[in-house]
Amino acid sequence: MRFRLTRRRLLAGALAAGAGLLGAGTWIDMRYVEPQWLKETRVNVRLPGKTLSRPVRVLHLSDLHASGHVPMAYIEKAIKRGIAHKPDLVCFTGDLINRHIPDRKRYAAALRLLSDGCPCYACAGNHDGGSWARAIGGYAGLDETLGLLDDANIRMLFNASETVSLDGVLVELIGLGDYWANDTRPEKAFPHKENQEESPRIVLSHNPDSKGLLRDYAWDLMLCGHTHGGQLSLPLVGTPFAPVRDHRYVYGLNPWEGRWIHTTSGVGNLHGMRLNCRPEVAILDIS
Repeated sequence: MRFRLTRRRLLAGALAAGAGLLGAGTWIDMRYVEPQWLKETRVNVRLPGKTLSRPVRVLHLSDLHASGHVPMAYIEKAIKRGIAHKPDLVCFTGDLINRHIPDRKRYAAALRLLSDGCPCYACAGNHDGGSWARAIGGYAGLDETLGLLDDANIRMLFNASETVSLDGVLVELIGLGDYWANDTRPEKAFPHKENQEESPRIVLSHNPDSKGLLRDYAWDLMLCGHTHGGQLSLPLVGTPFAPVRDHRYVYGLNPWEGRWIHTTSGVGNLHGMRLNCRPEVAILDIS
């Protein structure tokens, strides 16, 4: 059975109780400072046994959650800060929206700033459309989000793969459907279980819990979002609101069975809250 913790209800409860449980300074920080206090994170990823003629720079973005709590001006700022690092490749790992696209024309124009500079790929998140999104009043399918990405010249890999040449460096990308929507189909996404090439094989999967479905497949690095880094990180408690079973992969670069999983804290948020967990644009230098 899939993990069905409703993060929305948990965060709403935290919001309702927050004024009584937190000091005024912490409350102000959680609501008005941290949600848009964007950081830039640099991560070096070494993939032993892979042949790269030069390091590859990947801009990893996730969980933009365009909505009333995450305005377009802030998303545009995050995109421009990512562009400043001159990535070779941009990977989105889901949840471009919260329930609906707030301003498709402006959003597409902002995303196109990225695709004008380098190849951009995405996978689906639980908020982007499908059975889970429909249950909370979002899109019943992915057509709207796919249309936004098409307008921005960004390709979604939905249980599909593509080999990308980045100035002569070949990288194999595998994009999976969303785990909570029961759309993760590695048997369709992977062209073959074994990686028969020396090039890196990078998986885009919104939810890090999906790793259990990929145990029998060869890959080197999985990029994930979904957790928001916990969104509320509590001293002595940790990240109780992170909507995953395995809290070892809530944030950062972590090893798993001889491979790497990178989970970003994401750009946006739900309910306009973050605590001890700043949003980020993540830059991965892969060698």
